[in-house]
Amino acid sequence: MESWTPPESGPFVGRERAIGELAALLRTRRLVTLVGMGGIGKSRLAARVAAEERERAWVHWVPLWSLSGPALVTSLVADACGLSDHSPGDPADTLADWIGDRRVLLVLDSCEHVLAACRALVRVLLDRCRALVVLVTSREPLGTDGEAVVPVGPLAPDSEAMDLFTLRAEAAGVRWTRPEDLVAAAEVCRWLEGVPLALELAAARLRDRPVPAMARLLRGRLALAESPDSTVRPTRHQALRTTIGWSHELCAPPERLLWARLSVFRSGATVDDVTRVCGGGPLAGPALARALDGLARKSVITLADGRVHVYDTVREYGALWLAELGETRTTADRHARHFHERALAAERAWWGPGQTAAAARLTSDYGDLSAALEHLLATDPHRAAELAGAVGFFWACSGHLHEASHYLEECLQLVAGPPAVMARLCWALGVVRCLRGEYDTAARLAGRADEEAVRAGNATLLADAAYLRGLVMLLRGRPHNALAVADEALAGPRGDEAAVARCRLVRVFALTASGSLGTARAEAEALRDDSRAAGEHWTRSYTEYQLAVIALMEERAADAAAHSRAMLRGKRLIGDAFGLGLGLDLLAVALAALERGEDAAVAYGAGMVFWEMVGHPQRGTPELLPLRQWAEDAARRQIGDEAYESAYGLAQLSDPFVTLESMLAG
Repeated sequence: MESWTPPESGPFVGRERAIGELAALLRTRRLVTLVGMGGIGKSRLAARVAAEERERAWVHWVPLWSLSGPALVTSLVADACGLSDHSPGDPADTLADWIGDRRVLLVLDSCEHVLAACRALVRVLLDRCRALVVLVTSREPLGTDGEAVVPVGPLAPDSEAMDLFTLRAEAAGVRWTRPEDLVAAAEVCRWLEGVPLALELAAARLRDRPVPAMARLLRGRLALAESPDSTVRPTRHQALRTTIGWSHELCAPPERLLWARLSVFRSGATVDDVTRVCGGGPLAGPALARALDGLARKSVITLADGRVHVYDTVREYGALWLAELGETRTTADRHARHFHERALAAERAWWGPGQTAAAARLTSDYGDLSAALEHLLATDPHRAAELAGAVGFFWACSGHLHEASHYLEECLQLVAGPPAVMARLCWALGVVRCLRGEYDTAARLAGRADEEAVRAGNATLLADAAYLRGLVMLLRGRPHNALAVADEALAGPRGDEAAVARCRLVRVFALTASGSLGTARAEAEALRDDSRAAGEHWTRSYTEYQLAVIALMEERAADAAAHSRAMLRGKRLIGDAFGLGLGLDLLAVALAALERGEDAAVAYGAGMVFWEMVGHPQRGTPELLPLRQWAEDAARRQIGDEAYESAYGLAQLSDPFVTLESMLAG
C-alpha cells in the first residue's frame, strides 16, 4: 500500500533479531513504544520496521520533534495521515472517523516532550479504530493501558557496533589496514558502549585522527567519567555526551557557532534559510558555507533533499551552547523575522507565477512558521498577528484549517492592533470558519473585517471583506445578495489584483447561480484569461469550475469534462483536497452526461475519498446538488446498480491520487 517513512541516511546495520521481534509484536499488540536514550537508534529501528509493514498496512509517520508544545499534536498527526480537516468538530474524533477501519500503522516519532497529548490522542484512536496499530518512539513510555514497552539498547560492541563503525569509517574514506587499527576500532566501540549516534560522530572524525589515537583519546576522556569504584564503567549517556562534546571541541569556532544557531530550526532548514538566520559575525559570507560543509563532513548534520537535518540530541546540545553564548533570544528573533518576511513575500506573490511554489514552501515550513508564531506571540504579539494574517489564507487553501484557526484565534485574543492588522486576522479566520461550514461565525467575522477595513481606509482589505461576505451568501444559497456585495466592492476603490480577482470570482458564481449563464461565462473566461496571464492557479481553477457548471447547464458535456479536468490540475498544484473533491464530483456529472457511467462511478468514488479527507460530506454551492443527484441516477441507469456499486467501491479503496491521475488522462 502507498505510505511514507523517512529515507534512511545510510545502510541499516544490525538489530535483525529486534526487527523480527518488533514486527511480530505489532501483529499481536496495538500499542508498542520503543523506549531509549537519545541517539540510541529508536527512530531508525521504527522506520525500518514501518517500511517492511507497507505491504500490509497504510503507514503514516509523524515527526513530533518539530512541535514545541502539545497544542497541535492532533493537527500534525492528521496532516501525516492525509486528513485536511475542514470540519468544526473535535479534531481527534474527525481523525478517528478518517482512519476508520483501515489497516493503519501510525508511527509517533519523538513524543517525549508532548507525552500527555499523545497519550490522550492514542486512547481515542485505539478505542475508535479497530484495525489501527500505533508504534511510538520516546525516551519514556506513554503510560497507558495496553502499552507494550520495548527498551532499545545499544548495538553489541564487538559485532553490530563494529560493523556500523567500519561502514561509517569506509564512508569517510578510512579502512582498517593494520591489526592495531582493528584492535583500536574495537576499543572505540566498547568505550562508546555501542551507541549508534556516538559511533557515527566518531567515525566522521577519522579523516583527521587515526583510530588508535581516537581510542587513546576516548580512553582518557571517559576514564574521567568513571566512578571512583573502578568496577563501574561510564553510562551510555556519558559516552554519548562525551562524544558529542568531543565532536563539538574538534569543530572550528565558526562550526560550533553554526551548530548552536541551527538549533532554532524545526522543519529542516534550506541552505538559504541557514544563511539568512545563522549568518553574521564570524559566519559572514563564505565562512558560513565552509562551516556548513564542515558540520556535514563531521556528521553533525545531514544534507538531504536540499534541507539541513540535525539529530534531536545534537540539536539539544546546540541549544545549550546557544544559551551559553547568550544568543537564544537574538537567534529566535532572526528566525521569526525570516519566516515572517517569507510569509509576507508569499502573500505578495499570491497573484502570480510564484503562487504554487509559495504555497508549497509555507506548507513544508509549517514547523518553523509555528515556532516563529509562538516566539512572536510571547515577544511581539503585533508581528505575530501580521504573520498569522499572512499565512492564514495559505494554510486554509492547503487544508491546514486547525493550525490556521489556532494561531488566528490566539492573535485575536492577545492583540488589539491597528485596524489593518485586525481586518486581516478577521478575514483569514472568517475564511477558515466558512470552509468548516460555520457560516454564522464566518458572517460575523466578515462584518468585523469590513469595519476594521473601513477604519484602515484600505481598498484591498475592503475587497477581501466583501469576498468573504459574498462567499458566505453563496454557500447559504443567496446569490443575488452575493452579486450585490461583489458589485459594490468592484465599483469602489480598487484593491490589489488578488483581492479584486476574488470579488470577480464571487460575481461569476453569483451570476451562474442566478441563471445569467451568458454573462457568467463571459466573465469567467475573462477572469480565467487574466489568471492564466498572471501565472496564477487558485482563481483560475475556480473559473474552470464555474465554466464546467455553466457547460453542464447548457448541455455541453464534453466542454464540462475539459473544464473539470483543468480545475483538478490547478487544485492538485495548490494541494487543495476540498477543491479536488469538488472537481471530481463535477467531472463525474460530465462523464455521466457523456454516458460513461462506469467512469462517472469511479470519479464519484475517488471524490468521496477527498470529501472524507476534509472531514465533510459533499459540499459546494447549492446548484451543484441537483447535478450530483442526476448524474448518479444516470450512471446507474447506464451500467446497472451492481456495476455502479462495484466501480464506486473499488475507487474508494484505491489511492485517490492514482485515480485522479487516470481521470486527468481522460
